[in-house]
Amino acid sequence: MRRATIRVVIPVVRWPKYRCLSQVTDGVPQFSSAQERPANTSTKSGDDQYDVVIVGGGMVGAAVGCGLASFALTRSLRVAIVDGNPATKEKYNKTSDAVPDSRVSAITPATVRFLKDVGAWENIQGSQHAPFDAMQVWDYSGLGYTRYQAADVGEDVLGYVVENNLLISSLASALERTGFAEMICPAKVQGVQFPAKTSSSSARNLFENLSERAQSHIGASTCLREQKNVGQTSPDAFALNDDWAQVLLEGGRLLRTRLVVGADGGRSRVRDMAGLDTRGWDYNQHALICTVRVGYHHSTAWQRFLPTGPLALLPVGEDLSNIVWSTTPEKAKELKAMSKEDFVTAVNRALTEDFGPLPSSHMGGPFNSKWLTPLFGEMPPSVSEPFIPPPPVTACLSDRLSFPLSLRHATKYVSNRVALVGDAAHTVHPLAGQGVNLGFGDAATLVETLREGIKTGEDIGELALLEKYEKERLWANLPMMAVLDGFQRVFGTDFPPLNIGVSWAFEKKEFSFAMGS
Repeated sequence: MRRATIRVVIPVVRWPKYRCLSQVTDGVPQFSSAQERPANTSTKSGDDQYDVVIVGGGMVGAAVGCGLASFALTRSLRVAIVDGNPATKEKYNKTSDAVPDSRVSAITPATVRFLKDVGAWENIQGSQHAPFDAMQVWDYSGLGYTRYQAADVGEDVLGYVVENNLLISSLASALERTGFAEMICPAKVQGVQFPAKTSSSSARNLFENLSERAQSHIGASTCLREQKNVGQTSPDAFALNDDWAQVLLEGGRLLRTRLVVGADGGRSRVRDMAGLDTRGWDYNQHALICTVRVGYHHSTAWQRFLPTGPLALLPVGEDLSNIVWSTTPEKAKELKAMSKEDFVTAVNRALTEDFGPLPSSHMGGPFNSKWLTPLFGEMPPSVSEPFIPPPPVTACLSDRLSFPLSLRHATKYVSNRVALVGDAAHTVHPLAGQGVNLGFGDAATLVETLREGIKTGEDIGELALLEKYEKERLWANLPMMAVLDGFQRVFGTDFPPLNIGVSWAFEKKEFSFAMGS
């Protein structure tokens, strides 16, 4: 007698480990606008639940929000942005003849591509901004210079100088149009509690390796390891045994979230409360910034290296330029106390006369010889062009502001349910204006990491996923920080021949970074 074989087929349903707070039907997220999402709900009285809480609504924090709103997968997340400023920030509505604010950023083509992707560039393009298509750097000795043009790589521009207010306003407007994130503003974070940490050594080993190489390259003898003590919030304010992060606001509101994004600047409270150390050093320099009028319209970023630090003149539209003068704290104080007329005289002397003459010849001779190619690479066509003196400054149009300069880098960008972006993770010398571009790079990479995590069913706050973001950004940020710091130190030496060769290498590295390569 034959035995009957009975086959039982059990359908296998693969449930993702992670589901966002929006509705999920048949494994496909059902997207909704902020207005359609349910009101704040909680498993505990007074708690609000989110997938992501971004602390800091400045340029980089808003960029993270815009990035999350730009993809179908991340658009399903429930996101809040907490900021100390009012939610209804003043819109940028300056007329074309208004004096630009002195706080500006030189954004690269890579950053422009990101801003286009998240819908913020259109507003910038319709407002006051200034493209630049050339860069010229020279040393106070007058022995040589380097010059770059966008045409060297077949591009129209090297970047754009944009007011910080315009960048923030454009990102906020793009976010507002999507109706994506809940703005909790003005609000101050009183405390943040994170669940127990897990560990993974891959990103740690990468940081230690790159950090040691960077420090040996720049010869940093005053590296400081910092861990700040932050006022403790009473444990009674938080829910116990919670595997989510909890953000306590002044006034008692408690936000529960899968992920906290620290975008709250160089003095980040999120970083401190997560127990993430920083290392770095002070330059004993202050940067003085202001808006000036020059003798003619130009589209070149000029930079002269003086013994006390670099002096940059950036185009901001028509016959207007922005001054970024890095110098000693004493000199910065002296420059701020001058009359506007005396300040104009001091700027013109520093650009053309002080410490030595302007270069009077081509970059030719020994500095264009083939034996330098192995050291600094191929010279671009514009190297053979003559030195062009910067336009004379004719008037100071704004207040002169100054701030101290330092380098700081978080030893870890991430921990369990927290990720740092922008100045919360790293601050650099404004030598090449790359600080905000590094921050936008952080935002773009974090958004892409979260998107990939959702696609593969991962919890967006898990350390293993966040370390993928950290590893990619360490590879991008640490080398650039080492380059900027190294050149700052080299130009602090009084050996002009070395400065000339290094200025070429510096411009080449910065040029490559600006073009996104």
